[in-house]
Amino acid sequence: MIKILIPYALRAFTERSAEVDVQGGTAGEAVNALANAYPALKTHLFTEDGQLRDFINLFVGGANINSLQGLNTPVADNGELMIVPAIAGGSGDNTGAELTNEEIGRYSRHLLLPEIGVEGQKKLKAAKVLLIGTGGLGAPLALYLAAAGVGTIGLVDFDVVDESNLQRQIIHSTRDVGRPKVASAKDRIKGINPLVNVVTHNEMLTSKNAMELFAGYDIIADGTDNFQTRYLVNDACVFLNKLNVYGSVFQFDGQATVFGTKEGPCYRCLYPSPPPPGLVPSCAEGGVMGVLPGIIGTIQAAETIKLIVGGAKPLIGRLLLFDAWRMSFRELKLDKNPDCPVCGKNPTIHELIDYEQFCGLKKNTGSKPVDTITALDLKKRLDNGDKIQFIDIREPHERAIVKFPDAKVIPLGQLERRMEELDPSIDAVFLCKIGQRSILGIRTLQDAGYKGKLLNLQDGLNAWARDVDKSMPVY
Repeated sequence: MIKILIPYALRAFTERSAEVDVQGGTAGEAVNALANAYPALKTHLFTEDGQLRDFINLFVGGANINSLQGLNTPVADNGELMIVPAIAGGSGDNTGAELTNEEIGRYSRHLLLPEIGVEGQKKLKAAKVLLIGTGGLGAPLALYLAAAGVGTIGLVDFDVVDESNLQRQIIHSTRDVGRPKVASAKDRIKGINPLVNVVTHNEMLTSKNAMELFAGYDIIADGTDNFQTRYLVNDACVFLNKLNVYGSVFQFDGQATVFGTKEGPCYRCLYPSPPPPGLVPSCAEGGVMGVLPGIIGTIQAAETIKLIVGGAKPLIGRLLLFDAWRMSFRELKLDKNPDCPVCGKNPTIHELIDYEQFCGLKKNTGSKPVDTITALDLKKRLDNGDKIQFIDIREPHERAIVKFPDAKVIPLGQLERRMEELDPSIDAVFLCKIGQRSILGIRTLQDAGYKGKLLNLQDGLNAWARDVDKSMPVY
């Protein structure tokens, strides 16, 4: 019997089970037994030709099976197999960075540590760190790097502060709602440490500006919330030989490591390609425990400080996994992939690419389109007396926040096996929070051969709450 540990991102397809016991002697036998036990999970784990998807990693005994015997890796009886999917966050030259009496007083607790001391604090003062994002991960990163005395902190973000950010993005406050995040973050950083130089980049990070932005910094700290930016950050760091301090969060799961070193792997070594759009929900859809980004972001800050000061053991070649609900840490070994298309022995990618296309975010003319309907147009059809069946694919805990009248409840992981409950003669409108998971639900039924009309409520129930029924909450 083998115990498979299921991450939060996939538990919607295992009836919320965190651990599943299966029969098998190898990693391949175990994961196939899991897919057979939960058929809706199969397409999330395997490609159509039966290969394990690139964004899914399997670990046995803390090591990636790719560095062992692949799917033929033996798993001992009563052993554990861990599924780790991709989820929806050098030191500077200290020449001339003498410390003033004010700085000696401010950083005295660092100076008392022999591992940091005066020389280490000088390195921190001379260092330049660029933070990609000032959200859940970027907030603690910025605050602690500023407090530690990192001389120059760059902030890249094009978003504005929203009230829903305040549950976890502690660098912003209620009075900052509506302000650019970089402006709000700068004010807070300066309030903590006016000696820090804060450079704001109120713009979207793209393949056109990434190389120029990164060139002026020693370390890049990745606090993004989407796959296309993660791959962009990774590739730019590899091309420029920049250290990439990585963190990501989803629901109660967190990951942290350091990419971009010559001896260690890069992000593509771990995840050669991203999951299809919608397969892994973002924090906006799946939620996140408010303190989790604080914990992972603080770990990123610690790694950044260690990389600047030197002499420590950073998370190079080691992936730290954190489960906040169970309050457990695990460490997995990461190996450099010699066939990596970016940092391998014979790289095939030599410049930044179109990351939206790479992540499948651009329309594929060869795939069947998903029809959408706006909240206002849906309201008109209802007012005209049109017969419509509503399919709510959200989980029970999410429906407890707000319910849509007369909707049939079929969670995403149950759609294919409950397809017969839908009436193909009546148009079906799919409902979720922001209209992303419902696209995946429609694709699932299309692939299963459903013949009826399927419509996606554009921007989801939040659009209905904003544009039609203002008594409903936006969440």
